[in-house]
Amino acid sequence: MKAPWKLTGYLPLAARFLREGRLPELLRALGDKRTPQGERFAALKEDLRLLRALCLAWFKGEYRQISSQALLMVVAALLYFLSPLDAIPDWLVGVGFVDDLAVLAWVMRTWHAELEAFKAWRDRQSPERLALIEHLPADEQTVHP
Repeated sequence: MKAPWKLTGYLPLAARFLREGRLPELLRALGDKRTPQGERFAALKEDLRLLRALCLAWFKGEYRQISSQALLMVVAALLYFLSPLDAIPDWLVGVGFVDDLAVLAWVMRTWHAELEAFKAWRDRQSPERLALIEHLPADEQTVHP
């Protein structure tokens, strides 16, 4: 399935974040981003938690069973989500997150098998180990996609 056209523009930036070891910076910014409230957005929050956990596990070398293409798309989707000026600007109340939801849904659907494999791996980890893996290292840098 073809990637959303706006998402492909974030691939070079995603590659740079991976190459330069800047995933923690991206994940810190993700934690700072306000997401819409309500039941409709509960799945969005769960998807973001899963993608954040995957990126941290990959960054720390704990989980490498994801294809480089899938990881690149995940990082690009997170960068897209963080960008306030994507296809539909986030500040447009009521519709600003529509494109973000579409991009995240595409990633979740397209890379479903790899994300399910990560979930299974994650479920096999002890709570103590997960706490260590999913602990975000402290740093003062911020993301500017």
